Amino acid sequence: MRVVRVITRLNIGGPSIQAIELTARLSDRGYQTVLAHGTIGEGEGDMRYLMEGRASSAHELVEVPALRRPIAPADDLRAAAQLFSILRRVRPAIVHTHMAKAGAVGRVAALAYNRTVPRAQRARLVHTYHGHVLEGYFSPATTRVFIGIERLLARVTDRLVAISPNVKDSLLQEFRIGDADQYRVVPLGFDLMPLAAIDDAARCAARAALDIPADAHVILTVGRLTGIKQHQLFLKTAAIVAEGDSSALMLVVGDGELRAELEETAKALGVAERTRFLGWRRDLATIYGASDVFLLTSRNEGTPVALIESLAAGVPGVSTDVGGVRDVIDNDRIGRLAPFGDAPALAKGVTFFLSDPERRRAAGEEGRASVLARYGLDRLLNDIDTLYRGLR
Repeated sequence: MRVVRVITRLNIGGPSIQAIELTARLSDRGYQTVLAHGTIGEGEGDMRYLMEGRASSAHELVEVPALRRPIAPADDLRAAAQLFSILRRVRPAIVHTHMAKAGAVGRVAALAYNRTVPRAQRARLVHTYHGHVLEGYFSPATTRVFIGIERLLARVTDRLVAISPNVKDSLLQEFRIGDADQYRVVPLGFDLMPLAAIDDAARCAARAALDIPADAHVILTVGRLTGIKQHQLFLKTAAIVAEGDSSALMLVVGDGELRAELEETAKALGVAERTRFLGWRRDLATIYGASDVFLLTSRNEGTPVALIESLAAGVPGVSTDVGGVRDVIDNDRIGRLAPFGDAPALAKGVTFFLSDPERRRAAGEEGRASVLARYGLDRLLNDIDTLYRGLR
């Protein structure tokens, strides 16, 4: 079965990991996949390295130069034309789009392609919502336009995939996008075993590699340094924790347009000497292994990948109660939630785990077992295989 998978860009994040792993691993189940991706923005980080050493006649990676994240009608039309050419060459049974821009441009290209082939040869359309951009990203007027576009596109899509029940409910009930029978909930899936293998010896080695004192209380966050992730709130929370904990040390992993501003904020809050901005890192086992608590302060999330990774590594999480976070931290034994913007409440959650090593260890062990059961890669492959075969 031939599949063309379209994603806006292969920047660092859960959608890219899922698109790459599905492309590479579904070949064992009889699929031939072309992964069409757009251009990565400055400072975003590039995940194409995950395809290194995985060459196969069953999958192909193709860049669509005009496909970019910013709103640019001329580029979007060019991207649709470029995708149309790919579809004409591949003649897929399924076109599966990921992320908002690729979902719009990719489905327009697929509709155009379907008009050129007999009905029996038309591609089935699948779109995955890795969260959405309908809250917290744009002005109210722009958001209304995007909601209208998503409603129109949903009418011509065979299956709408939501990565969590929360995302599905939001799209259906709040924004009235699609019908309930179009939706399938398919949680993200990852190869979490390298993180699950982290033990006490690995933690000691990780701290030595990063030159972190053995007795430090390490608070970690991972993600693009952009507005939706609200790293300002991370730093405000960390400053509260640090005021009462002289061992507190903050690690900020990621990069983006707000880095210089955030470094200035750390100085203004008096935590610059205790905050390390590490940029993008590939040695995630080292990063998570060296940490005690993961702190997520986003304004909105679909399914927070870094939070899943931290739990797999045995690191309890504290997060704003937004989007699909509650689907990951589904009980207060593995993490704590607080309202968005409430730095004191977030700091209380962080201190809850930092203040008691045995509590922290127990939370890490239960969190690890929880995410391994729910977010494993084999489960994802089974779910997508079942979905695709049900489209016939």
